[in-house]
Amino acid sequence: MTFDLLIKNAALPDGRKGMDIACAGGRIAAVDRGIEGDAARVIEAEGRLVSPPFVDSHFHMDATLSLGLPRMNESGTLLEGIALWGELKPLLTHEAVMERALRYCDLAVSQGLLAIRTHVDICDDRLLAAEALLEVKKRIAPYIDLQLVAFPQDGFYRSPNSEKNLIRALDMGVDIVGGIPHFERTMADGAKSVAALCEIAAERGLMVDIHCDETDDPMSRHIETLAYETQRLGLQGRVAGSHLTSMHSMDNYYVSKLLPLIAEAGVSAIANPLINITIQGRHDTYPKRRGQTRVPEMRSQGINIAFGHDCVMDPWYSLGNADMLEVASMGLHVGHMTSREAMRYAFDCVTKNPARIMGLEGYGLEVGCKADMVLLQAADPIEAIRLKARRLAVVKSGRVISETPAQVATLSLEGRPAAVDPADYTPAGS
Repeated sequence: MTFDLLIKNAALPDGRKGMDIACAGGRIAAVDRGIEGDAARVIEAEGRLVSPPFVDSHFHMDATLSLGLPRMNESGTLLEGIALWGELKPLLTHEAVMERALRYCDLAVSQGLLAIRTHVDICDDRLLAAEALLEVKKRIAPYIDLQLVAFPQDGFYRSPNSEKNLIRALDMGVDIVGGIPHFERTMADGAKSVAALCEIAAERGLMVDIHCDETDDPMSRHIETLAYETQRLGLQGRVAGSHLTSMHSMDNYYVSKLLPLIAEAGVSAIANPLINITIQGRHDTYPKRRGQTRVPEMRSQGINIAFGHDCVMDPWYSLGNADMLEVASMGLHVGHMTSREAMRYAFDCVTKNPARIMGLEGYGLEVGCKADMVLLQAADPIEAIRLKARRLAVVKSGRVISETPAQVATLSLEGRPAAVDPADYTPAGS
């Protein structure tokens, strides 16, 4: 049999080793040991990890790479970031939004990040960012799956035309209904907005992704309303609550009631470790709250959890480079997820868990799945996170679209090795 691509002697995230992966016609044709056949290209993995592509289920592509425009966020707070974005919005142009987004997508491909869900602000009456990202979505479709969320950044009710603009954006082709209930003028308006947004999604057969309780206030409990509306409207499996940082400050008794409600409703959770640890707790002296939501506790209830990047070099976060392994690393550190099993789960939080939230068709490394994958300079998922492993090859539809040389340092030390490959330094007990 003739294949488009044959990867030999790979390790897989589930622990299988010495596996070959054959690709033909844009799909995985075989996964086995010792696959025979001709191939247009053969890659020798040499025991390194092959993973499905990384997935970012929470991002803001309309703002990415805009750091310093029109000024810097001096306080580092969420609210100054929102105010700064409000200053930048009137200055945006279609071309500038597209150019920054496309540059970011180039970076994403190099990092093996081939699926992104981005929130796009629809409170600008021009809907300029929505138009620009819809065009970006078409351009990058051959190599990145991009979902757009209609996001009323300034509040569904608080911003005068956001309800009308959200409907217009959905009519234009934006995929998902978003919201920000904790930014409304009152808790009552926040709850009312969750109900209204879920009703719009139910009527149109769309998914929902709400910026929910991104605050240190333990009384911000819109996730409870989101779980209720999900069940009331039959939206199970189509709804995600993003951030959920107020849960970090809630009392344990209330959370013991809340988590089963979220699980029962089939609502997924998206934590954003880099941003949550940076923005939350800004009003604290000491001790300072970490801010990340209760990932291990939600996992114990069977809630599907993903880690998102959220921001890269924008009004809210001045760092980042589309590296979902950095996101996973921060998530496991902040969440005390340091058992071997929990660290493997952190890898799932940037691969298969967000793929499930986004409903990605054909995602995975089984026969018949799309031939999309990443060869990493690591032997397993834990080592990949520890090393922020190099993406040696990124594959889309059975074609290599990005390659990076392995990281190997040359030493000049008497009696010591001539070279150091960081992936060779594994613990004695592994």
